[in-house]
Amino acid sequence: MEEKAARRRLVLVPVPAQGHISPMMQLAKALHLKGFSITVAQTKFNYFSPSDDFTDFQFVTIQETLPKTDFKNLGPLQFLLKLNKECQVGFKDCLGQLLLRQSNVCIIYDEFMYFAGATAKEFKLPNIIFSTTSATAFVCRSVFDKLFPNNVLDPLKELRARKEELVPEFHPLRYKDLPIYRNIVDKQTASSVIINTASCLESASLSSLQQQQLEIPVYPIGPLHMVASAPTSLLEENKSCIEWLNKQKKDSVIFISLGSLALMEISEVIRPGSVSGSEWTESLSEEFGKIVSERGYIVKWAPQKEVLAHPAVGGFWSHCGWNSTLESIGEGVPMICRPFSGDQKVNARFLECVWKIGVQVEGELNRGVVERAVRRLMVSEEGEEMRKRALSLKERLRASVRDGGSSHNSLDEFVHFVKRL
Repeated sequence: MEEKAARRRLVLVPVPAQGHISPMMQLAKALHLKGFSITVAQTKFNYFSPSDDFTDFQFVTIQETLPKTDFKNLGPLQFLLKLNKECQVGFKDCLGQLLLRQSNVCIIYDEFMYFAGATAKEFKLPNIIFSTTSATAFVCRSVFDKLFPNNVLDPLKELRARKEELVPEFHPLRYKDLPIYRNIVDKQTASSVIINTASCLESASLSSLQQQQLEIPVYPIGPLHMVASAPTSLLEENKSCIEWLNKQKKDSVIFISLGSLALMEISEVIRPGSVSGSEWTESLSEEFGKIVSERGYIVKWAPQKEVLAHPAVGGFWSHCGWNSTLESIGEGVPMICRPFSGDQKVNARFLECVWKIGVQVEGELNRGVVERAVRRLMVSEEGEEMRKRALSLKERLRASVRDGGSSHNSLDEFVHFVKRL
């Protein structure tokens, strides 16, 4: 039985990775509250199991034949290229079945799942791109072709040669901060772009996107974790750390979390699976475990938003993924930045040089480097000023998602836009 025409169905296609699934499901929750029916099309990789918060949602699986080992073995970019190729037929089948029951469908896909846009074009359905990165990182990808035209045979070599130089018109970004992949947004077929950000953080970048880079509407509707709260973790969260935090003094704890994909040396991190051949802390000495137990607390996967909101937490050592960046700013917590890849270097540079609420750690990591970064953030006068600025940004972000705020208004505008498609 076909649903009422007034209730449009949105088909959301997330990248199968925690940092992309979380904002996509928050977006789904926000749009469901606005009256849309929701279908989530996902692959077998990092499968999201819906909780009671998503009982009204429809979940479908895109059939493909990739080995499960490809997710780890190929690396993120090569994996996504292969996944896009493999999912074309399966997604077409999913969409065809859905259209037998309902014609009033719109596709919203993560920008890195671009096969969904091509399929929507084939079915002549409206489609919308969702960017889970910062607007600034989005702008950087949009101008990659301009910076390195076709006559540059090896753009990576060019980047390495000029890595310490500032990028013209992108102060304070350096060439080494740029994401090393070209723009994949097809502005000729997409109806609009929605970005998980707020104008109070990235007004210049959003203006550049809307006025110079894209010829379609851009809707900044974030931070989505502040718009629609819902459990989105693929891993089980260990909340025992909250009890330990309750015993600590205000602003005395540094929370250390490096996301779900970053890989570091054994001397730098102990997140499960991040050290080759090791699942957890078994590779570390008993002496280390004893020292940590007296001064810190280790869990496999922490409830990050709850930890950052705790008054005992005075700093966040992070890889600077966009979700973590937004969640930290949203709680007024300054950061120690140790970025690895993708948009993380852009975010870290803005945290340190634009918003001035972060300390970036570059180069070889040793005890002295760590100590200096911690002292700057936690005990120096400079760190106290960072904390004040972070709290100010927190209030501005909260204002943006409240009734009458910029992100709140942008979401309403987007809803009206989609209903007219």
